[in-house]
Amino acid sequence: MLRIFKYLKESGWSVLAIVVLLVVQAYCDLALPQYTADIVDVGIGQKGIENAVPERMREAVYDNLLMLMTEEEAELMSFAYEQAADGSYVFCGDKDTMEKLDESMGILILILSMAKEGGTMPDITGAGPESSFGYVLSDELVLAFRERVLEGLGDTGETVITQRAVQFLQEEYGKLGMDSGKIQRNYLYRTGGRMLIYSVVMMATAILVGFLASRIGAKLGLNLRERVFTKVVSFSHGEMERFSTASLITRSTNDIQQVQMVVVVMLRMVVYAPIIGIGGVVKVLRTRTGMGWIIVVAVAAIMVLVGILMAVAMPRFKKMQTLVDGLNLVSREILTGVPVIRAFSRERFEEERFDRANRDLMQTQLFTNRVMNVMMPAMMLIMNGISIMIVWFGAKGIDMGNLMVGDMLAFITYTMQIVMSFLMLTMISVMLPRAGVAAGRIQEVIGTEAGVKDRETVLDEKLKDARGVVAFRDVSFRYPGADEDALENLTFTANPGETTAIIGSTGCGKSTLLNLIPRFYDVTGGQITIDGVDIRDVSQHKLRSLLGYVPQKAVLFSGDIASNLKFGGPDISDSRMQEAAAIAQATEFIESKPEDYHSEISQGGTNVSGGQKQRLSIARAIAKSPRIYLFDDSFSALDYKTDVTLRKALREKTEDATVIIVAQRISTILHADRIIVLDEGRIAGMGTHGQLLRDCEAYREIARSQLSEAELKGGAAV
Repeated sequence: MLRIFKYLKESGWSVLAIVVLLVVQAYCDLALPQYTADIVDVGIGQKGIENAVPERMREAVYDNLLMLMTEEEAELMSFAYEQAADGSYVFCGDKDTMEKLDESMGILILILSMAKEGGTMPDITGAGPESSFGYVLSDELVLAFRERVLEGLGDTGETVITQRAVQFLQEEYGKLGMDSGKIQRNYLYRTGGRMLIYSVVMMATAILVGFLASRIGAKLGLNLRERVFTKVVSFSHGEMERFSTASLITRSTNDIQQVQMVVVVMLRMVVYAPIIGIGGVVKVLRTRTGMGWIIVVAVAAIMVLVGILMAVAMPRFKKMQTLVDGLNLVSREILTGVPVIRAFSRERFEEERFDRANRDLMQTQLFTNRVMNVMMPAMMLIMNGISIMIVWFGAKGIDMGNLMVGDMLAFITYTMQIVMSFLMLTMISVMLPRAGVAAGRIQEVIGTEAGVKDRETVLDEKLKDARGVVAFRDVSFRYPGADEDALENLTFTANPGETTAIIGSTGCGKSTLLNLIPRFYDVTGGQITIDGVDIRDVSQHKLRSLLGYVPQKAVLFSGDIASNLKFGGPDISDSRMQEAAAIAQATEFIESKPEDYHSEISQGGTNVSGGQKQRLSIARAIAKSPRIYLFDDSFSALDYKTDVTLRKALREKTEDATVIIVAQRISTILHADRIIVLDEGRIAGMGTHGQLLRDCEAYREIARSQLSEAELKGGAAV
């Protein structure tokens, strides 16, 4: 899973921007419940009166409050209020001053209210001489009297003080002619406006985070696909055989898509969930509801649920990617082998084979989906249970006067935010393992070193004007993991202007020999040289630029005929393309098509016959005008007449080039300048057709199986 985080290094600044935006979003999200509580408790319950500090008060009230204050409080109050023209006192202090006065003003207003109900001010003995603040009492007497009042209120003290302060201030504002309705409306508008601003900011940050996360995910997918493709293209045949084609396709598509999807979700949740969860806990602790233990119960229940689900589902998530590989493999084999399947009437068998692979994947997906589907109802059950507990115990607190309705609503909201943060982390914890497996499979491809690679210093300049002399010098080759050599001690030279043919029984190493020249594999012993330069000392690009390769299985690419014939490079002109088509005996069927060279070729060349496909492959190699031609049994799909005509035209075209042909039919190589007979990876004979008929038993056995007695006698006489 750490690989997923490493992939994000390339988008470091965007990730940092997402983190900052998520912090802003979380801050706004955490602020909204408190504003909701303020609207309920202050805006509605307290008629918009935020605290016990009066905005305005009559002179008599001002003087009575001064008498009940400590000397420090009285001094602070004298600086906070200014006397208006009508004799009332108006608050002119700052927010900090208001907060300091609010700490004591509530109990003072409660005392005044009690005095009003009793008809006189409380009798506090020990008054000192009169001063500018009224009768100055000692601080000890003032504080002791407040303490006695608070003790008399008991556990409901804070609620009673708040209610009395609101009631007192409403009456005071009424006596001063102030509109209490306007005060309430102003508070609601002000608080609601702040909530709207926070909501807009939260929405904007969420949109920006979604945009940036999607952009990072798309860029990551693009880069990974490019890296995987570039790596796969650099693989030799050895690496291609290690990873099946179906697996490479899955890794390039499904696996990268898994990582991409998880990265997008992770960027939006992994940072946000801890912020909102921790912030929710801090906010809950500040509400002073006494119900913090409910959070502990909720978190414990969620952790138990997640632990059980992970233990059950995780092994299946790891198995799922392997099953996807298997399904892709079966699908590819069936789709590419449809003609053979039909010819052998094996449709039913292949349907059952596909059905088994399909059902295995389906059963695993069903199991994991069912397990995950249990999670959401269970989470909702926990969340609803928590809500019931909060309302139950919160109602008791409200009834006892220890809790306000708004605080309970805020507590519920914060609790749900904490639970949702755990839910988000749970979703990520479910997705991450599967994405981790996918990332590991991707990294396995990216991290695989190609078995065939260029050396740090190459000798491309030595082959700038290459003649094309190909020499095998005591060459041996063994496939990776094999116990025996496939080729052993091969030594021969193929010269320009000559045709060198390779023939032998099936499995003797003919195609393997040819594949060593373009370095699809590297030799395990000896060396192959071109003009005396070891092919391992030149770059693969330079080496392959000298070669015209026609594989055993003709391969065409989707596009048109012209794009396939010009596949060898952008410098191939139309005249060279048409000349190559003529040599390959492909002109007739190309020009018979409505759009001739611009006629469409479907994927894999399925809309042309095997012989046409083979001729187009040969024409593609000829159009490149290479110094060395490699034909890997490339004439097998041609009829005898076309074969003879093509080889005659090819000989004229390649009179200055080196031609190496792998063939099964002796008729194809009958007039080759040199025929090499392979037997179990060793050279059993070398020479012309006539020489080999006389001197090589292995060649004679092949000839007897393909030629008549007259042809054999004629060949022996050569």
